[in-house]
Parts: sequence; structure tokens; C-alpha cells
Amino acid sequence: MSRCIVEAELQKSEKKSDVDNYLDKIMKYIPSEIVGVWITIKTMVERNSNVPANGILWGIFIFCLFLTFAYIRLLPTGSKRKPTIKQGIISVGAFIVWAIAIGGKPFTSISWYQPIYGSILMVLYTVVIPLIPLEIRKLN
Repeated sequence: MSRCIVEAELQKSEKKSDVDNYLDKIMKYIPSEIVGVWITIKTMVERNSNVPANGILWGIFIFCLFLTFAYIRLLPTGSKRKPTIKQGIISVGAFIVWAIAIGGKPFTSISWYQPIYGSILMVLYTVVIPLIPLEIRKLN
């Protein structure tokens, strides 16, 4: 499956592909592979008491932001079209929201952080992102 979101019939590059529905868009916006990387590294760091966990995890978090954008934009899609910059930015936002919702370090170092905030934000962001149009269409 290509990560490129198809919103209109004219964007189709292959006859067998269809315009993406709501659930397809959710799957393509959320960078599950990068969230998996985050969970794996976060677990490894938190289980090792000999390292400065907050510093390392903030560094990995920032690295994952850039990795998410690069992954969405540069990964071969199997079609001639590439995901848009807007899709990359929305996916970076999805990574941020999911990382905060997963919680724990390094977010517990923020004074106002409460795990419930991340959970609420994740639900709302995930419901709203498929509704954001990637391209502005001219109204006749």
C-alpha cells in the first residue's frame, strides 16, 4: 500500500487504486513504524538506569520528528506520486500526539503534563486529520 493519499479521482495513477476513504487516510497519516521505533527505544532507555533518560529521550524524540517527515516524503510509494509536504507535516503532528499519549519520560519532566491530556489529544487529532484536505480545490 502506498502512503500517498488519493483524494480525487484525477489523482489516481493506476486504474486499480481508488480514492482513499476515511480509514485509509488515518492509516496513511499515522506513522506507525516511527511510533514503533519510539516505543522500542523509549523502553530500552527507561529500563537502563545508568543513562540520563530524559536527555536521551528528548534527543530521540526530536530525531523521530525529522525521521517521520523524511520517512513519509522519501519512502518509495510504488506509484509516480509522492506524499505531499502537508501530509508529511500532518504525520509529524500525529507522531507528536501519539508519543505524548504513550506518555512517561521525557514528558513527565514538563510541569503541566498529565497523561490524560495526551490521550484526549490523540483521540481528537486522529478523528480530525482525515478531514483535512491536502489540496485546495477551486470552487466553480
